[in-house]
Amino acid sequence: MCGIFGIVTNRAVEASALEKAGKILSHRGPDDSGIWISKNSHAGLGHQRLSIIDLSGNAHQPMSNEACPECRRRNGSAWITYNGEVYNYREIREALDGKGHDFKSLSDTEVILHAYEEWGEGCLDRLSGMFAFAIWDGKKQKLFLARDRIGKKPLFYYRDSKTFAFASEIQALLALNIPKSINLSAVHQYLTYQYFPAPKSIFKNVFKLPPAHYLILENGVLKIQRYWDINFSKKISVISEKELAEEVYEKLKESVSQRLISDVPLGAFLSGGIDSSIVVALMSQIMKEPVKTFSIGFEEEAYNELPYARQIAKLFKTKHKEFIVRFDALNILPKLVRHYGEPFADSSALPTYYLSKMTSEFVTVALSGDGGDENFAGYDRYFALKIIRGFKGVPEIFRRSILNLVKTFPEHDGKGYVKRFKRFLEGSLAPDGHEYLQWVIGFSSGDAGNLYTPFMQDELKNEDPYDYLTGLFRNSTAFNPAEKSMDADIHSYLPFDLLVKVDIASMANSLEIRCPFLDHRFMEFIATIPLEYKLKGRIKKYILKKAFNGLIPEAIFKRRKAGFGVPLYRWLRHELKDYISEILLSRQSVERSYFKPDAVKILLSEHISGRIDHSTKLWTLLMLELWHREFIDNN
Repeated sequence: MCGIFGIVTNRAVEASALEKAGKILSHRGPDDSGIWISKNSHAGLGHQRLSIIDLSGNAHQPMSNEACPECRRRNGSAWITYNGEVYNYREIREALDGKGHDFKSLSDTEVILHAYEEWGEGCLDRLSGMFAFAIWDGKKQKLFLARDRIGKKPLFYYRDSKTFAFASEIQALLALNIPKSINLSAVHQYLTYQYFPAPKSIFKNVFKLPPAHYLILENGVLKIQRYWDINFSKKISVISEKELAEEVYEKLKESVSQRLISDVPLGAFLSGGIDSSIVVALMSQIMKEPVKTFSIGFEEEAYNELPYARQIAKLFKTKHKEFIVRFDALNILPKLVRHYGEPFADSSALPTYYLSKMTSEFVTVALSGDGGDENFAGYDRYFALKIIRGFKGVPEIFRRSILNLVKTFPEHDGKGYVKRFKRFLEGSLAPDGHEYLQWVIGFSSGDAGNLYTPFMQDELKNEDPYDYLTGLFRNSTAFNPAEKSMDADIHSYLPFDLLVKVDIASMANSLEIRCPFLDHRFMEFIATIPLEYKLKGRIKKYILKKAFNGLIPEAIFKRRKAGFGVPLYRWLRHELKDYISEILLSRQSVERSYFKPDAVKILLSEHISGRIDHSTKLWTLLMLELWHREFIDNN
């Protein structure tokens, strides 16, 4: 896993600027580094390497298609800087060997470069894995950027009339001296979703290449093209539930097996939930040595999953390590804000960072269970959307009366029942196609309108942040609301929240994370399974549980989903109460003219009193303000 960056300009590329960008990305690749500048000085590539496959100097990047035999310097017509892992690179290399390509390393990097030589942009159809890369084609004076299908690896870019620049993280782009102008439309989306959906970023002139897309810059013309998408419209006919479960088992085992390719030590995240337990079970079957597993817990019992993780570790005889998170948010927050590069409001970034830090002390690669919920209908919202259209048959006056009654109850009941029921009722009152929004938004349009200053209201009067998600829902290839929401999650929440969280937290600690549930071929197959085999009655992940029945203890299957959260509700009422009030009501914050101070005071008061759980909203505002202090006020 690595950090990549580069620039194409009508001026001479400055090596010092590339070197500065490389230093900023050194946490993504501490083992090796390099820059390359074209002979005409108008193109430059850079790389920071975390060595995983082929630890020799032959895999040094940026890498060219032809090698100088006596040294690491390469002088070819095409150059690549690459971040990721292509798990089927050996099969692709065998095909390229048959076509006369000459290889000087054992790396997947060189395979991608020769695959581009042979098949052009069509090489992407053959790659299976996670990746973001850039190839400079010297013969055509063309830049080719690509990102993996699911969005595991990040890729930002900037463009003006003179310069095109790209990098794995937004901080490295800033090192290339690009201008900074806040994108208020993107801020509006951030408040709604707690993340920035591609292609937007916090800056007007910086964009994210969306997952499953490639970009070509040639003769000053920019072209962006999708090369893959998942299809929920085609369903298999299930003749035998037993045979379907066996097929799910075998395909997931194959995905796990492919992700064990490594020349460095590897292990697994283990939460004690269904998905990570299954990954560890399969690793134990495949690996000759005991699996190294890593878990994190909290002093607060409601957020502590360590007993379940220990149960799985003991069952599969893993080498298990644990870490207890104690309140230290004030010390870790500045570091997280710097690493994420733009405001990011998923508070589970904190435990993910701690888990990654601990894990990186023992291994360089870890497998995780990410993607199991999106594939197999593991979230509560999928069941809610399965039944919500039927509930809409209840007269609206009764639904509103129930909602008004529920609003009188404290939202934080310890288990989230009141909050989830409130969301369900609000969804039942939403227009068709908008029900899903109630489960995933932070600030509703009404909330934001009450919060914004007149300046912000005027700036955003023609913006509807819901358009992004309702568009995904409307254009889904699925036929029912539950599956449409799964499809929308795969295109939004998964790549722009969960995978961003894991990539940044892990790479900040020079750790590579691999996700067997996110193999694109596995996901294509799971999308063809009818919903009733994923969500059977109220049983979530039904066919996955059937597939691993007998291997995973039934108690793990039956336990209530805990998620990977932190005790944010309590922190913001106690340990962080004074801190967040001081930050959000400070002169610095007020003078940004984003939010009405009185509206912010109401949010703080209602939360601190315990009347309404505003933890998500307050955390979203806090991360936005801390980001401004780090990236705008300090520069």
